[in-house]
Amino acid sequence: MVQYNFKKITVVPNGKDFIDIILSRTQRQTPTVVHKGYAISRLRQFYMRKVKYTQQNFHEKLSTIIDEFPRLDDIHPFYGDLLHVLYNKDHYKLALGDSLYRCKCLKVAALGRMCTVIKRIGPSLAYLEQVRQHMARLPSIDPNTRTILICGYPNVGKSSFINKITRADVDVQPYAFTTKSLFVGHTDYKYLRYQVIDTPGILDRPFEDRNIIEMCSITALAHLRAAILFFLDISGSCGYSIAQQAALFHSIKSLFMNKPLILVCNKTDLQPLEGISEEDMKLVMEMKAEALKTVVGQGGEPTNDDSVLLTMSTLTEEGVIAVKNAACERLLNQRVEIKMKSKKINDCLNRFHVAMPKPRDQKERPPCIPPAVLEAKARQAAEKEKRKTEKDLENENGGAGVYSASLRKNYILANDEWKEDVLPEILDGHNVYDFIDPDILNRLEELEREDGLRQAEEVDDDFEIDGNELTPEQQEALAVIRKKKSLLIQEHRMKKSTAESRPIVPRKFDKDKKFTSERMGRQLSSLGLDPSLAIDRARSRSVSRRGRKRERSPERGADGGADVMDIDVDSSSKKQRIRSISRSRSVSRPPSEVVPGEGFKDSAQKIKAIKLAKKSVKKRNKDARRGEADRVIPTLKPKHLFSGKRSIGKTDRR
Repeated sequence: MVQYNFKKITVVPNGKDFIDIILSRTQRQTPTVVHKGYAISRLRQFYMRKVKYTQQNFHEKLSTIIDEFPRLDDIHPFYGDLLHVLYNKDHYKLALGDSLYRCKCLKVAALGRMCTVIKRIGPSLAYLEQVRQHMARLPSIDPNTRTILICGYPNVGKSSFINKITRADVDVQPYAFTTKSLFVGHTDYKYLRYQVIDTPGILDRPFEDRNIIEMCSITALAHLRAAILFFLDISGSCGYSIAQQAALFHSIKSLFMNKPLILVCNKTDLQPLEGISEEDMKLVMEMKAEALKTVVGQGGEPTNDDSVLLTMSTLTEEGVIAVKNAACERLLNQRVEIKMKSKKINDCLNRFHVAMPKPRDQKERPPCIPPAVLEAKARQAAEKEKRKTEKDLENENGGAGVYSASLRKNYILANDEWKEDVLPEILDGHNVYDFIDPDILNRLEELEREDGLRQAEEVDDDFEIDGNELTPEQQEALAVIRKKKSLLIQEHRMKKSTAESRPIVPRKFDKDKKFTSERMGRQLSSLGLDPSLAIDRARSRSVSRRGRKRERSPERGADGGADVMDIDVDSSSKKQRIRSISRSRSVSRPPSEVVPGEGFKDSAQKIKAIKLAKKSVKKRNKDARRGEADRVIPTLKPKHLFSGKRSIGKTDRR
């Protein structure tokens, strides 16, 4: 877990912005309200309150800046030395101390004095803002977690290695000092997360002559408890010989004490380790002897030779994973041994108890695996053997475009050797497939007979009965059948029709006048019904009466009364007009009338129910009629439009 997050430090404004922020806040919170009639004591109290508020704002703002910046004496030594290398510890403390001193001076200063003090610390504020921006760009390094540190001369393959084993994207170029700061990546080993740090290259020169880039690497080596990977370029393509790299190793070997150290000979694709000269091999063996002196925990016992000197090539990725696994394993063993030697392990060991059963007799009982379990394991192993698919065969035989799938291998034949036989299509001028089936001639004759029978059936279907060949009785029966058939067809068509005015039986099919109103009247009379109304209705809907004006019915309202209206008689007309009767608007039942079966007690209850029903659907119908483009005013009387001119008072309601 990262303990220091410099990205959360608040932005430090410059001197002018600092003054504008504080004075603007002061003017908003303590507006100037001074009149001629105020006593001098009241004015003094007002300005003292304004000065006090300004002083408190300055104090809070500066205190926040001071508290958020890390104190060099309180943070991890790695970060303390790193900040000293990057920003100069004295300058850093002076900037924060100057701000603290000015913050205390604000308690006894007025507004003008406060602004002057802030202007004086303007350079310190600008320096702190630059420091904050640079600290926000520093990598998030946890000094207490499992860490692998990569160091060595410039351009020996350190950044290429971290790009291979982690998801970091460090720039790699064929010149020295491409990496100018610390880069962090993460990798996993045995379900544990490891932090991998790529350091800038270090040159073999005195400590005082090293620049800031090199000091970042020295700081990480000195303070981080990590596994060290010292990279050697045995090919010499980095521009530095093995002797120079060995001199650097011996100059900084004091930083490797009590830390797992691994020598990594990189770029073996250009020069293998066995092909270097004897002098260079001697220098490598000396560095290996020094690396053997490093301890896993405490006690000074040398480690295994195989895990101290490793070779790899980041270009071909040969040995990259082996180097990563060796470093993680060495670091993990050291951390476990340190914890085992600490006092905390005693508290944990007291909770463990290993139970050893006592033997009940002298008989040996070796472990036994039941046969069913063995059979189940054998079945699982057999199931794991995957059947080869066409895709697998294609990949094994050159891939797409090279491998061609054979469809003949799935043929079902009497002999599997026949599957790959080549069968010619034409042989001696004849089609070979015509002679494969010995019964092909018999089948051809059957097909010809079947075609002849089908053609004969089609001719029989086209045969129509000619009326000249029938007797008169048969001709009459044929006419009846054809008429019945045409009636059925017309009836079916009428059922599909949607016209309402079409008669049930068209006239052209009722030439014998069998379907008349007199016949309908006789049938209804025989059933004991009055046919007059049915006959009148049929006649009123008949086609012969279309186009004639409907006559007035004088029987309606003949008993006189208020509905009767006199009509002026025109002397020139031959006929005397009958008295017309005014038609009422509606002769239907009123809505309030109670119909038996509706469930209402009286008309009042029905009217109330109708009103409630209309009210319940009013909003729903209104929403249903409203569309997206309709103009909607949710508030019918907006206050700012109908309240009139505002009087003297507050206007902050808007």
